[in-house]
Amino acid sequence: MKNKTPIPQPRSPSKSSTTFKNIVSEKEHGFTLIELIVVIIIVGILAAVGISQYSATVEKSRLAEAKIRIGAMRKLAQEYYLNNGTMTGVTDADLGADNTCTSNSFYRYTTAGVVAPTDLNMYAIRCTSGGKTPNVSRQYQFFMNFYPSTGGSLWRCTYIDDGSSCFGYPI
Repeated sequence: MKNKTPIPQPRSPSKSSTTFKNIVSEKEHGFTLIELIVVIIIVGILAAVGISQYSATVEKSRLAEAKIRIGAMRKLAQEYYLNNGTMTGVTDADLGADNTCTSNSFYRYTTAGVVAPTDLNMYAIRCTSGGKTPNVSRQYQFFMNFYPSTGGSLWRCTYIDDGSSCFGYPI
């Protein structure tokens, strides 16, 4: 047993040397007020962008209601045109349009008059009050230009306050 290699014993730290425990405890501290404020501002900006994008997406999805209702109005308009040979004289009642905001709809529907004897515009105007909640802050009109003589149609959307395009539809 003479070939044994002695294992060196750890030295006890002297008072002047710094131990790992002392280094860690000196570095541990909380966040400064500036760091917390910066993080809160960044989170606030991200939340604001996210909420506005979410609201726009939800509002765009509500267009499905308008498309279905205007599609039904389109069928009635085609039937009116086939019976009369013209769109002159068609009324909202003929197409099942109610030009009022009710508690079961996000839109009020109207024909807003005949453009030409063979053309008709059917509108879904977003309710800002009186319709389903939540109400929208910026009113828009989603509509279809319908040409019953050819059966063609074109969807359009504009904001009422400035006439600009909405939700990617043409003006």
